[in-house]
Amino acid sequence: MTSLDDRWHAWLLDNLARGCSHESIVIAMLDAGFEPAFAQQSVATYARFAGVPAYQYDACPVAAGNRIYAHDREVEVIARCAKPQVVVFDKVLTDEECATLIARCRARMNRSTIIDPNSGAEQVIAERTSSGAAFARCEDELIERIERRLAALMAWPLENGEGMQVLRYGVGAQYTPHFDYFPPQDPGSAAHLATGGQRVATMVLYLNDVEAGGATVFPDAGIEVAPRRGRAVYFRYANAAGQLDPLSLHAGAPVTAGEKWIMTKWVRERRY
Repeated sequence: MTSLDDRWHAWLLDNLARGCSHESIVIAMLDAGFEPAFAQQSVATYARFAGVPAYQYDACPVAAGNRIYAHDREVEVIARCAKPQVVVFDKVLTDEECATLIARCRARMNRSTIIDPNSGAEQVIAERTSSGAAFARCEDELIERIERRLAALMAWPLENGEGMQVLRYGVGAQYTPHFDYFPPQDPGSAAHLATGGQRVATMVLYLNDVEAGGATVFPDAGIEVAPRRGRAVYFRYANAAGQLDPLSLHAGAPVTAGEKWIMTKWVRERRY
């Protein structure tokens, strides 16, 4: 098994609160049929929130309505979820913009990295098997136009955003469940939090139609977003009080046919 229902969610929190060792909890999950890697990661993830006050959902910055005019383009809202705060948009990018972004990045891709929790340095890990290329914020007319569109859509200041990152996933490539924010308890987060503060929300934009697989999955919330060219999924994981939402755990499911191209936009608390 590689997903947790409400019963397992409550069981994990209860056993962690009672002080059971991580090893004993993992063993119990293995005996119940969970995959070893999933069991270990689930225990590590839930341990971060044991004894932490429940996340309080405040108002989502994204405007209400089924259509939102975002700087230069009307964008359609095709789904909303309140807990976690997830909004799925359509027609965020034009077909021409998607093709141009892929063409510009295809020749300059490098293996994707993560932030080491102890040192804060970038590192390559087996669980993230994409390759990527980054744009400086507003580096040219096309990038600035898209940046302003996303800032309007997310209702968040443009200057609070990190530069956009384009990622390519081939067959079998994936990104296992993770959080986009910087865990405050990790020593390596300090340097990243010092500039712009915590990440508060993410926008994942799909640049092509994927033949099979490659969905963006929120395993603890039961949400799955299929990649379609021009579509985007927004999710928010930090409220005004600075709490971090454990339901924002998400993954990039393995691509099983074709390739997947996405562009990711992270935004911070403050000017970045």
